[in-house]
Amino acid sequence: MLNIWHNWLDMEKHDRAWYVRDIEDEYEELTEAESWLEKWSELSDVVYTVSRARWNGYELESPLTTIQKVVGVKYMIPKYSLRWLFFYRAGKKCGSVQKVTEVRNPKKVHKLHSIADLYDINPNDFTEVCQRQLKYWPLLP
Repeated sequence: MLNIWHNWLDMEKHDRAWYVRDIEDEYEELTEAESWLEKWSELSDVVYTVSRARWNGYELESPLTTIQKVVGVKYMIPKYSLRWLFFYRAGKKCGSVQKVTEVRNPKKVHKLHSIADLYDINPNDFTEVCQRQLKYWPLLP
């Protein structure tokens, strides 16, 4: 089931070392999270990276228990789906010839600029469209 979802997101694939580093980074952020919502969000990030690595063909050991994985998936799917749709729509509005497939936090302007550069979109236009969308788009932290 998760592979179908990852196929839909169609995110860039990386080498094994990238996933190992990202799992470590995301797990560290999970251990530093304080509120229950922040912990749930960070838990979903770890689950996302582990499942994305598996989608890419790497069987990496997860630092999470089965219960944590189940709880993380319940937050991960809506969180990342909403972000993906957010950037897909923003790319369309900016006239991108490429399908924008990103799931980063759209509230961070420096990330918007790097996404715009990656898809050959004017960074100022892309940022403006994203900031307009943020006023009404439902996103999970």
